[in-house]
Amino acid sequence: MPPKTLDVTPAGVFAAAPDAALAALFVPFETGELALPADGRALFLRARAGVRLREMARPGWLCEQSFLPFADELARNGLRVGEPEPGERFSLVMLLPPRQRDEARALFVRALNLLAPGGTLLASMANTEGAKSGEADLARLTGGAQHLSKHKCRVFWSTPGVTSIDQALLAEWLVLDAPREIADGHVSRPGLFAWDRVDRASALLAGHLPPDLHGRVADLGAGYGYLAGQVIARCPRVAAIDLYEAEARALEPARINLARAQRACGREVAVALHWHDVTRGLPQRYDAIVSNPPFHQGRADLPELGRAFITSAADALVPDGRLLLVANRHLPYEAVLGQRFREVRTLVTQEGFKVIEATGVRA
Repeated sequence: MPPKTLDVTPAGVFAAAPDAALAALFVPFETGELALPADGRALFLRARAGVRLREMARPGWLCEQSFLPFADELARNGLRVGEPEPGERFSLVMLLPPRQRDEARALFVRALNLLAPGGTLLASMANTEGAKSGEADLARLTGGAQHLSKHKCRVFWSTPGVTSIDQALLAEWLVLDAPREIADGHVSRPGLFAWDRVDRASALLAGHLPPDLHGRVADLGAGYGYLAGQVIARCPRVAAIDLYEAEARALEPARINLARAQRACGREVAVALHWHDVTRGLPQRYDAIVSNPPFHQGRADLPELGRAFITSAADALVPDGRLLLVANRHLPYEAVLGQRFREVRTLVTQEGFKVIEATGVRA
């Protein structure tokens, strides 16, 4: 979740249906291998909405989710969404670990640090998403774990004693989620899109940014801030840039990278970061918008996401504003671009990507 001091704009949803791991998570309660906590207090990290969660949840449960569309879906389902208070501990901590292993290991440590003495940590992962490795990591950290299999997923849990936790491993894995140096002087963190490199599509768009971009610019789906940093570096007439990103974990690396970009070019640009679901529209008007829009949710292609980004961009641009986006060459964006802009041209097609400039917003 974002820092509590961050001024965020909560909005919207464009969430895929929850997967089998969520359904499998509650099987140990159905089989009697685990019991719900007597005090009714539970924390669900990386929570996802679903029918079974609505059936199982109790008033004392807290759901945490850093991806805004999923957080909004939880709230619409009547679940309490937020962050634990300092010092707060829970008898049951549930989680849906991510596929990326460093990110997952740091999440296991966070879950343990939020677990009350004698409490149980419960996790569920799809077999194809590294479930065996996830269980092995939890067992290493806590001194042992139990598991069962259901819905092509592995559900595993531990009720660790104080002396069974590997404290050295706890300290080592705790920092795995911290922003870290990656390629070309950028900072990122595990689990973000293209987290450990400069994405080729974004680099292609950066290389074709018009130097005469000016005024207020927005970067939609900004990630760790690479493209926005390139706007600052390559477009000296840009006075302000707003970054919109639905994954709150990306905001701190982006803040660092944008500060570095300003120092490197020797000028100040007004920068604002928004935890925001772009598909629900933008709150301001812009002279130009840049984007490498997402086109999948998990492993499933979802080109509707990119089309929703284009629609939001057109609605937020001034009449003579410009949209510059990069996309995989096969994605069918031209129809919606033609509906919303008078002029659409492809600046370059290279390595399976296309960079498109659209101007003249249609009313």
